[in-house]
Amino acid sequence: MSGGRGVTYAGGFRAGAAKAGVKHGRPERLDVALIVSERPCVAAAVFTTNQVIAAPCVVTRRHVERGTLRAIVVNSGNANACTGEQGERDAIAMAEAAAAVVGCSPYEVAVASTGVIGFKLPVERIAAVLPTIALTEGGWDDTSRAMMTTDTRPKVTEREVHLAAGTVRIGGVAKGAGMIHPNMATLLAFVTTDAAVEPSDLRRIVSHAADTTFNAISVDGDTSTNDTLLVLANGASGVSPKGSDLAAFDEGIHTVCADLARMIVADGEGATKVFEVRVRGAASAADARLAARTITNSNLVRTAIHGGDPNWGRVLAAAGRSGARVDDRRASVRIGTLFVYRDGAPVVVADADVRALFAADAVEIEVTLGLGDGHAVAWGCDLSAEYVRINAEYMT
Repeated sequence: MSGGRGVTYAGGFRAGAAKAGVKHGRPERLDVALIVSERPCVAAAVFTTNQVIAAPCVVTRRHVERGTLRAIVVNSGNANACTGEQGERDAIAMAEAAAAVVGCSPYEVAVASTGVIGFKLPVERIAAVLPTIALTEGGWDDTSRAMMTTDTRPKVTEREVHLAAGTVRIGGVAKGAGMIHPNMATLLAFVTTDAAVEPSDLRRIVSHAADTTFNAISVDGDTSTNDTLLVLANGASGVSPKGSDLAAFDEGIHTVCADLARMIVADGEGATKVFEVRVRGAASAADARLAARTITNSNLVRTAIHGGDPNWGRVLAAAGRSGARVDDRRASVRIGTLFVYRDGAPVVVADADVRALFAADAVEIEVTLGLGDGHAVAWGCDLSAEYVRINAEYMT
């Protein structure tokens, strides 16, 4: 379910935010947030694969590898990326300032930043407002807004998972609207749970969830320097998922991540509609992922959907160049309920019927390859002139 308390839904978590004027000294918006657990958390994370990696990712990866975490401190308005050794010192200073507020070691603090690349982080302004943040169970909303950059709305979700051993809660918050593409995107996503999970189990679950959710969305084919998915498990429920319970918990984490991923696509910069691509019958699961993700990232597919153009051939062409094994003589393409290409041959359909399907707010595309049992799903959004305007004016 979307909405609710997000990162404070799970027991033992509090959050809050403040205005530090991070971007060009703008004092009117929330831009610094804290998420805090009452007890140490097992942590697992996935970061950007970009070789130009921001200082906060470097510092947070080090802290996650070192052991448990107690808090996340995050700012918007400045990415603290391409800032050299000073950037890493500033990220460490952010962790130290948050640790002083929380009453923990700086090594127990994760740091995240998002915003414009290549500018020195005003860490003094961030450190000055951290002690003013009221950490409450109701602070989830301010936290979700403080993370936003070009987002038009917060992205918050939660789930309660009933296990044989008891009930656990999972909540999440994310930001992201542009530079979204597989292999992590320009996103920050924080998920909290009160389950007691073994570190190795959590790492496996988080890696799988990232691969099938945040790595299966595309807005514009770009990725960034700061991308972070971080999951904290504090064990406050006293429930430790084992066996079949662990599988159910895994599904709960996946569902929360999928909710957030779809919200990011729906809020894509300039987007007017979203589309889901399902690939079935691929030679392998890897081939299915390649085909699905290439289709969602095709500018030709995305502009056709935006304009309601019945040029469905772009879908099959994108699959064919994806690197996946594709035999057009075996393939089928379905738009919504309407087959436009079946078993290697086009189906005679009225252009108006295809236009009507592409004109919907949500478009479903299924490609069946007839080569095996590999399957995958990916999500994308249309490409509009508004996307160009937003990114042409980003720094101003």
